[in-house]
Amino acid sequence: MNNRHALVYFCSACLLLLSGASALAQPEMLLIPRGSYQPLFKSSDSKTREDVDAFEIDRYLVSNEQFKRFTLRQSRWHPDHIKTVFADANYLGQFRSAESFASIAQQPVTNVSWFAARAYCKAEGKRLPGLDEWEYVAAASATSADGGDDVEYRRLILDWYARPARAELPDVRNTPANYWQVQGLHGVAWELVDDFNSALVSGESRGDTALEKQLFCGAGAASSADPGDYAAFMRYAMRSSYEASYTLESMGFRCARDIEQSEETVIE
Repeated sequence: MNNRHALVYFCSACLLLLSGASALAQPEMLLIPRGSYQPLFKSSDSKTREDVDAFEIDRYLVSNEQFKRFTLRQSRWHPDHIKTVFADANYLGQFRSAESFASIAQQPVTNVSWFAARAYCKAEGKRLPGLDEWEYVAAASATSADGGDDVEYRRLILDWYARPARAELPDVRNTPANYWQVQGLHGVAWELVDDFNSALVSGESRGDTALEKQLFCGAGAASSADPGDYAAFMRYAMRSSYEASYTLESMGFRCARDIEQSEETVIE
């Protein structure tokens, strides 16, 4: 190998190393085209489907390693410095054992509050996905953008949800992908969304009280767009009982990002 070839080889190797480091620091994001999905509850204007603009979303859940780096850069979100108004006492409890952290570094970060997740995404130049965005992406099966009519897919999701919480989660990259190639949306962890507290708000303040009574008195299925979507009922129940400072061993998150209008495509 002559000097010129050696230099090219060396530079190529450097680029590969740098790109690998960059991929770890900045998780791959996927473009989700503009489209629509069927929300669990009908809106006040009786629409059966909700339109969602195009956006980008992380392929993977945020990992413990990624979030730990964030807390070292912004110490106010470190478990030793977090204020109680922003997180409860269980915040990042898995970080307290330095000896075992290596074994969970690539697992999804959990025990993280909505406040902290939102701050992480902002620091990355991103944001938490909206409820409609997350539900739109999560409606996809492995082979279709809309898996609502796939009985086997629905059964698979319910089987995932029925499993008891596991002490050990899979690595974020070792999770199943859906039609959009977004991984780990079901069966890994509940996921935070930016507007989680809008789940029971109809947009018409005079109608909200009646809506809440229906949901909590067992009439939710009667007013839902799809009474058979039990997994969606579970997600909405989780969100309705959640508060922004809560941390849960089974709750993680991923980030999203707006895109330029010129980049949008449409799924009919």
